[in-house]
Amino acid sequence: MWQSNHNLASLIGSRICHDLISPIGAISNGLELLSLEGRPVTPELALISESVGNANARIRFLRIAFGLAGQNQLIRRGEIASILDDLCAGARVQFDWTPTADLQRDRVQEIFLALQCFESAMPHGGTVSVTQSAETSGWEVSGPAEFHRPAPHLWESLADPARPAEVLPAQVQFALLPAVLNERGARISLESAPGTLTMRF
Repeated sequence: MWQSNHNLASLIGSRICHDLISPIGAISNGLELLSLEGRPVTPELALISESVGNANARIRFLRIAFGLAGQNQLIRRGEIASILDDLCAGARVQFDWTPTADLQRDRVQEIFLALQCFESAMPHGGTVSVTQSAETSGWEVSGPAEFHRPAPHLWESLADPARPAEVLPAQVQFALLPAVLNERGARISLESAPGTLTMRF
């Protein structure tokens, strides 16, 4: 039976992340063995260690954002915080995650895709905040993103799924987020103010 385009893309994303995790983990294990031997930490080893940590955090993030989300699969709050903290280490863009509960993986996928949209529109860095409404359980993502980056029509397409935008590989989150939300009947609203962009869904 043919898979939907979205499910097929998710399966490909899961497979790529799965195949990349093993070699990156092997490099990390090798660095740990070197440290146990008592060798001094040279600038080269420190750089490798930092790069491996960043790559591992990015793959864990992408695995949730682009991988296949199983039904009723929970992600613990501690794991979400760990991924975002590792991803933010030394980065210009920081993420402030305020929800305290464990969440369904498909909800986390939606938020991670939204975070990628913001990240692509913050060339000078800043902090993106994620909050959940106590009344509606809806999500609010806000930060100093620029509406004209990467392009205004990408942001406009988020709020109007009937007008899908042509995207480049680095902009695929703008196409996937409304598609994922549409599967559960949710829509995006955007509010733009000087120096701040707010997304709700």
